[in-house]
Amino acid sequence: MHTDKTPHSASPSLIDRRKFLQTGSLAAGAFAFGVPALLRGQNLNSKLNIACIGIGGKGRSDTDACAGENIVALCDVDSGSEAYEIQTKKYPGAKVYKDFRQMLDQMGSQIDAVTVSTPDHMHAIIASAAMKRHKAVFCQKPLTQTIYEARYLRKMAHDKKIVTQMGNQGSAADGLRRAVETIQDGLIGQVHEVHVWTNRPIWPQAMERPAGSDPVPATLDWDIWIGPAPMRPYIGSHNPDVRDGIYEPFNWRGWQDFGTGALGDIAPHSLNVVFWALDLGAPSAVEVVECSGMTRDMYPAWSVIRFDFPSRGVHPPLKLFWYDGGKMPPAENQPQLRPNRSVMRRA
Repeated sequence: MHTDKTPHSASPSLIDRRKFLQTGSLAAGAFAFGVPALLRGQNLNSKLNIACIGIGGKGRSDTDACAGENIVALCDVDSGSEAYEIQTKKYPGAKVYKDFRQMLDQMGSQIDAVTVSTPDHMHAIIASAAMKRHKAVFCQKPLTQTIYEARYLRKMAHDKKIVTQMGNQGSAADGLRRAVETIQDGLIGQVHEVHVWTNRPIWPQAMERPAGSDPVPATLDWDIWIGPAPMRPYIGSHNPDVRDGIYEPFNWRGWQDFGTGALGDIAPHSLNVVFWALDLGAPSAVEVVECSGMTRDMYPAWSVIRFDFPSRGVHPPLKLFWYDGGKMPPAENQPQLRPNRSVMRRA
């Protein structure tokens, strides 16, 4: 930063897609519970009953972070993953589902809160479905794929007075809060320029959609995994040394229909302290300085983006530069060449 010193219930094998969109499309929703003490205030001697939706990948640690409460349900579209086997054995008392709608319909009265750790395109749908049933929600980042979805969920959380939290967990950590206090106390002066970079994507981007299809694994409900996105054939990995398929369970991040690319994956963490400390709202202008180019379906392999922010009270106008895909700031803005960093630099 530039500164100056002054299986319990298996889902049907086929789901009517129009009905899915009607019951899901924003019948479902958002931010997320992360302050369970507020919920416990109603009954200080009880534990929360938590349902975890998406239990592989980040969902595994999100579930385990709630292990001090009652894990009453586990939901995941793929019952063939290693994480699925581990988590269902770890929480034998939890009922198991593939379809979050069936879980909420059948167990709604037994659930206090849900965690949502699915691909990005399902976040708003699942979170709002839970919030409509007055469940507290912890939803992984990025909260949504669109600005409309984010505003929709914010309004729902406010109107229903639901405890929510988004999964940029650094907000609760001492280090991030100390950094915010240091900047807001003026110890580095006013900030005029910020440079943030990441080694993401660490998954494929900027490629064309492959042709053909593969048989859907018997353990995977591909229809529910696709959710509200346009249907496409399942394609697994054609390389025996590569575990991940073209889309599932990890490489969905680079596809526009399912993920949000490098920016959506890591910026909720890397830019968190910047937005908080410098009181940033919406930018006045955004420019793609350069990028590798996008394909019809995927985000670019790398990009450099500039965000302009107007003055905000005591804060002067700000330029924020984002670099991904291995791109780096100019040499004078590189005090430490580490993969996910932000820097403030004195004038």
